[in-house]
Amino acid sequence: MKGAGLGRFCWADLAATDAQAAAAFYEALFGWSAERQAANGGHFVRLRRAGQDAGSLYQMRREAIEAGATSHWMPYVRVADAEESAQRAASIGGRVLVHPFQVDGFARVAVIADAVGAPLGLWEALGTDSPR
Repeated sequence: MKGAGLGRFCWADLAATDAQAAAAFYEALFGWSAERQAANGGHFVRLRRAGQDAGSLYQMRREAIEAGATSHWMPYVRVADAEESAQRAASIGGRVLVHPFQVDGFARVAVIADAVGAPLGLWEALGTDSPR
């Protein structure tokens, strides 16, 4: 996904009900390493193989799990401007599920639902450590 241009899939994020079990599973399945990275006062886990990013994962909040949320992957499409893209999605029949926010020095992201309700992440790359 590295080098993905605008309008192309560039990242995948796993929201996990048990982040440790998920990391162990993907390490055994694909040989991915799990590297903890600080962000926004907490952390997420970069999934990597042979020094290349494969995606990331994070522990879902207890409240979300108790409300019935299940582990799920979120694909992201690269955009030039997450705010503008989220607004455009809403203006053409989509919905903004998660308003744009910055993941410290990594990306500015948002989550939309398309016109038929399918969720999709929007990814505005920041810095040199972000997929481009």
